[in-house]
Amino acid sequence: MIKTTDICKIVDTSEGSLVILEGITLEINQGQSVAIVGASGSGKTTLLSLLAGLDSPTQGTIILGGDQNITLMSEAQRAKLRGAMVGFVFQTFQLLSSLTALENVMLPGELRGDAGAGDNATRLLERVGLGHRLTHYPRQLSGGEQQRVAIARAFASNPKILFADEPTGNLDAKTGSKIIDLLFDLNADFGTTLVLVTHDARLAGRCERSILIEAGQLVTEAGDVSRAIA
Repeated sequence: MIKTTDICKIVDTSEGSLVILEGITLEINQGQSVAIVGASGSGKTTLLSLLAGLDSPTQGTIILGGDQNITLMSEAQRAKLRGAMVGFVFQTFQLLSSLTALENVMLPGELRGDAGAGDNATRLLERVGLGHRLTHYPRQLSGGEQQRVAIARAFASNPKILFADEPTGNLDAKTGSKIIDLLFDLNADFGTTLVLVTHDARLAGRCERSILIEAGQLVTEAGDVSRAIA
């Protein structure tokens, strides 16, 4: 489902070239749940952005879905592929403030021209316990409720791959636990490949695999997740 070969990301700064990621080669099978862990600044979020096609590597290849080499695609081609097979959940929710909860969840379907986008969005919001909040705007929702809307939106396109960047990072422990349960329940229902970045040992511990990144390099499969995240 996801395969990378010798991925590097280098950016130019006023002090010279900065190597963010170097020689990342990994493979994630269809349906797996994988946590990318490591200290702050290790390159986790950059790797997630590359895997999702939100950014391009300096060198190396990234294959999605078995045969889609996104490193050879234009931004327009990557955007089309993301719309067809990828969902996202972000730490900061990334909801559109001018749209209601229902409209936010409908958006992916409307962009694709789905006739049943509204009905699908309503079902998903009911599934995440927000059937009574359809007409509320993000500012009228708690952090946990906003993340539930974001999760419903991510699954609205029935993605083959779901990427999540610190999905519990802005939530208290109790709310975060509920979001973790919801994320994995929906992921199991949809049969989605899940790849997430987290500092939350509880969240990483729910994944089948944990991949440790240190100083931009893939070190090993993380054994003791709590120690790897610290």
